Amino acid sequence: MSAVLKELAAPGGLVFTAEAPSDLLGPSVQDLLIDLHRRYEPRRRARLAARRRRQARFDAGEVPDFRADTRALREADWRVAGLPAALRDRRVEITGPVDPKMVINALNSGASCFMADFEDSTAPTWDNLLTGQRALREAVAGTLEFISATGKRYALRPCAEQAVLLVRPRGWHLDEKHVQVDGEPMSAALFDAAVFVFHNADALAARDRGPYLYLPKLESMEEAQLWQDALSHIEAAMGLAHGQIRVTVLIETLPAAFEMDEILYVLRDRIAGLNCGRWDYIFSFIKTFRRHRERVLPERGQVTMTQPFLKAYSELLIQTCHRRGAHAMGGMAAQIPIAGDEAANARALARVRADKLREVTAGHDGTWVAHPALIPLAREVFDERMPMPHQHHVGREDVLVVREDLVQAPLGTITRAGFEGNVEVCVRYLAAWLDGNGCVPIHWLMEDAATAEIARAQLWQWLHHADAEHGGPRRDGPARDGVSLDDGTAVDWVLFEAALLNLPSRLAGEAIPGAARVPEAIALLESLTRDDTLADFLTLPAYQRLD
Repeated sequence: MSAVLKELAAPGGLVFTAEAPSDLLGPSVQDLLIDLHRRYEPRRRARLAARRRRQARFDAGEVPDFRADTRALREADWRVAGLPAALRDRRVEITGPVDPKMVINALNSGASCFMADFEDSTAPTWDNLLTGQRALREAVAGTLEFISATGKRYALRPCAEQAVLLVRPRGWHLDEKHVQVDGEPMSAALFDAAVFVFHNADALAARDRGPYLYLPKLESMEEAQLWQDALSHIEAAMGLAHGQIRVTVLIETLPAAFEMDEILYVLRDRIAGLNCGRWDYIFSFIKTFRRHRERVLPERGQVTMTQPFLKAYSELLIQTCHRRGAHAMGGMAAQIPIAGDEAANARALARVRADKLREVTAGHDGTWVAHPALIPLAREVFDERMPMPHQHHVGREDVLVVREDLVQAPLGTITRAGFEGNVEVCVRYLAAWLDGNGCVPIHWLMEDAATAEIARAQLWQWLHHADAEHGGPRRDGPARDGVSLDDGTAVDWVLFEAALLNLPSRLAGEAIPGAARVPEAIALLESLTRDDTLADFLTLPAYQRLD
């Protein structure tokens, strides 16, 4: 720890509200956490307030647009810093939670990179967070092992055979309630990033492996600047070279899609790429336009990347990244193998292949999968169409995206199965999350907080717009004044209550994660759905129920 940090982090002021092991959270780490909180917490709260003010404008009818004050920046010629060798070829990335077994399997999976996720696929219990930080520290040191309840031993392959490690801390909107500085909970984002970097930076830097981070849920260049300043300060405090910490930013909010150039620019000395975080992006579209009846989305299964507004978003991301010398990473394939049904499994794999072929043909430099079994398929598609490490030479000069392309809602329908499926996904995911599991297989899809958020936000949007006083069902898409199913049935609170009441019997006999917390999950979903305002994130009220 540098002398500068020791001087700036005044002693005291930090309280852990749960047991804090000294090997992970000793005095030097505490100094860093205190310093980061005091320096950056006022700015974080200011950025969150700015989010709320902008959302109020959207609720009043405003529509996002490209910024007038940064037009010169978008039109200027500049490029981001060159890529480190370890991040030049990222054709297949796997992501998952930070428990030891997952970390070992992902690093051994044959993927190019592994994004260890403290955010959407980890329920942030204190035990999960500490177990995850310890697992990553041991993985970086090469000592991580795991022995299952049946005695099966899991161990890491040699470092040269492992995927490159990237870590996703939680977003700016989340607090870490177990760490109080000066009587305030500290930023979960800074806690996750700082503890990981503190314990692993020297070892990773010595191997030219980072540290590398994935930054989630940014909404503006100012939020990116906050990360830039905080990471630069961590580097100085740790004695690291400026720009040693490299980042990839997920473009998974609608406002951020209008500021991709700006985000790249403020992070230009450390950014390695942008990622199409498709599921959170769809959720953000719903949240941004929660009060706009003309932009109600059809059911989730119909909102695919071939829809014009999502195609425009992904192609703009490719064009922007390649113009600036950054990777344009594709999105997640959430499918998992379907055991015992070869035909259904073949259909699911065909959908994954088509999705990855779309990405590599469009110009993406890599893609995400949620399950190791999909890695060979994704790699085969990218190897065939992308023999070089990346596609920065594909400039996509043919792409011309204007505001209306990004905000135009697709046509589509809502089926009874789609409505009831949203209720089931929300309840099953929430029950598992409350039980400490943030990554849940449901109907052969790997659901995390992002996909559950789509289901939850759609229920709120459909039901609250169903309260319109006039307008009838629209058979070719969701009603713009009132919402109906494709068979003409009104989407109303009776339909919602019936789905909630029928769910326990539908789930009876299934071995589902967190089954004992299904009643609690039902009550929480009902409360969130009936609230007059769509909650920003379901994890905010749910987090208060976690240990």
